[in-house]
Amino acid sequence: MNPSASPSPGDEARWAAVCARDAGADGAFVYAVLTTGVYCRPSCHARRARRENVRFFEAPADAERAGFRACLRCRPAAAPRAQREAALVAQACHLIETAEGIPDLAALAARLGVGVSPLQRLFKAHLGLTPRAYAAGLRAGRVRGALRGGAPVSAALFEAGFQAGSRFYAQADAMLGMSPARFRAGGKGERIRFALARCALGALLVAASERGLCAIALGDSPEALLRDFQDDFHAAQLVGADEPFEAWVAQVVRLVETPALGLGLPLDLRGTVFQLRVWRALGEIPPGQTLSYTELARRVGAPAAVRAVASACAANRLAVAVPCHRVLRIDGQPGGYRWGLARKLDLISREAEPG
Repeated sequence: MNPSASPSPGDEARWAAVCARDAGADGAFVYAVLTTGVYCRPSCHARRARRENVRFFEAPADAERAGFRACLRCRPAAAPRAQREAALVAQACHLIETAEGIPDLAALAARLGVGVSPLQRLFKAHLGLTPRAYAAGLRAGRVRGALRGGAPVSAALFEAGFQAGSRFYAQADAMLGMSPARFRAGGKGERIRFALARCALGALLVAASERGLCAIALGDSPEALLRDFQDDFHAAQLVGADEPFEAWVAQVVRLVETPALGLGLPLDLRGTVFQLRVWRALGEIPPGQTLSYTELARRVGAPAAVRAVASACAANRLAVAVPCHRVLRIDGQPGGYRWGLARKLDLISREAEPG
């Protein structure tokens, strides 16, 4: 055993990570204890050694070459716990995605070699929803894809793994925002009022179904906004603004101009269970305040699902009304925005203005 590893300027920071049992430092280095001949990962919960007996190494192989053996408690030569858990969740997702229907949770856990409760916990931590909800979201996506491709409703249900049509129809309204046949026809028969306007942030498109506002889009070209909207509802009955709807449009323009005023109009939100949870959480961020994608993930009960939260923000169709512009990267940078970063920064600036 070689007890004399060269001191490094970063050793004190490493020692602080060991004292804090910082799991975030796992994989960055290992530490060895001269009196036991054992090396550990920073997060190990073994009894803390005296500082003068601790040596640091870049990797497990370096510690082993120096004559130290791996701790049996924290298994430092194995992949970090977070990495192992992420790999297990990814494997579970693959099994769900390739199953014909929604797999039995106990059978899924047994296949992965874990308990049902740990699997549920890991799934919710990483993706923000249960394995069953994830499977249901996949089926909904498959149904939408098949219907958009022109498949008969019965074939779309079968391809998506629905064993009983009654179960699908019970969920169809929330899943598609309309009947399956109407969705397949590109919204045929659905009446959508819309209007194009100008606001301080450029061109504005406002659209509403019978349920409420279903789109608020910002851009440089009103024609481009309308084309994008028509792509999703190419067969819907698009109706120009009447006087009552013009009043709605005026409220939306006022919201864009002064976001802190809020909007007292009904919203027709169409998305997965997880997306709806994120969008509801966005609505709870007070005007003039921002938070990070990481904090938003914590608020929706899925602290490890930061990327999924960011994707849900990007899928939001209701600019300003569902205030995804209030979410920033953890370093304070604006991150992405569906309608352009300049508009995101402008909205944040407007909300920060007093009065």
